[in-house]
Amino acid sequence: MYIHLGSKTVINSKEIIGIFDLDTATVSKRTREFLNKNEKKNNIILVSEEIPLSFVVCDNDKIYFSPVSSATLNKRTEENFK
Repeated sequence: MYIHLGSKTVINSKEIIGIFDLDTATVSKRTREFLNKNEKKNNIILVSEEIPLSFVVCDNDKIYFSPVSSATLNKRTEENFK
């Protein structure tokens, strides 16, 4: 199944490793280091110009910053597995 991350971005749900809330996850120093390292590798994709609320880590080494909340993205993934 596919998950809509916002704007015109859709990804295969099988690629998703994790969905994280941007405000709470970036409190951790390790998470910030992880995101900074991936930014330097150009692995981060901004889904839209809106303020990102969540980020999605995928198994293809891509991290999507989404304006959609992590709770909404989690609900979308759950709907695919019913």
